[in-house]
Amino acid sequence: MKALKIFKKTFIIVFAFLYFTFALIMTVLLLNFNDYGVTQFGDMSLMVLKSKISNEDYKKGDLVIVEAVEVSEVNVGDTIFAYKVNGDNDTEIQVGKVGQVYEDQRSISFENGNTFSDDFIAGSPVKVYSGLGSFLSVIESKWGFLFIVLVPCFLIFIYEIYALIVEVKYGDEEE
Repeated sequence: MKALKIFKKTFIIVFAFLYFTFALIMTVLLLNFNDYGVTQFGDMSLMVLKSKISNEDYKKGDLVIVEAVEVSEVNVGDTIFAYKVNGDNDTEIQVGKVGQVYEDQRSISFENGNTFSDDFIAGSPVKVYSGLGSFLSVIESKWGFLFIVLVPCFLIFIYEIYALIVEVKYGDEEE
C-alpha cells in the first residue's frame, strides 16, 4: 500500500511538472505576439498558415519559421513572407516570389504585383513543419488557452481549497 502511495505522488508530481511547463510555454508564446498576431522571438517568427496559400511549397496547417530580412538583403526570385492587413484590422499572411526590389522606397513587389513596405515584410522561410501549425494555432487561440490552461488551473485551485477545508475540519488522515 505504501508503494502505491509513493507511485501516486510521483505520478502527480511528474504530471504537474509537465502540465505547468506546457502552460508556461503557452504563455510565453502568447506574450511574444507582434503587432500582426504572430509569435516572434527576436528576428524569428513562427508563422502559422491558417488559410490556403497560393504556393505549392506551403499548405494550410504548416508552421513556418521565418527569419526577418532587410529590403537591401532581398533579391529578385526570393521567397518572402509578408503581412497583409485587411480593412477590419484582420491580418493575413502572404507568401510569394519577389518580382522587384525598390531599395529607395524600402519596399518589394511579388511577381503577382502585390507590393509591401518593409514594415509589412516578415522575412524569408528557414524551416517548415508540416501540420504543426494547426496544433500551435489551437494552443495560441483564446479558447485553447482558456480550456487548456485557465480551466484546469481553476479546478486545481478549487480542489486545493476543498482539501484545505477537509484537513482543517477533520484533521490529518494519517494521524
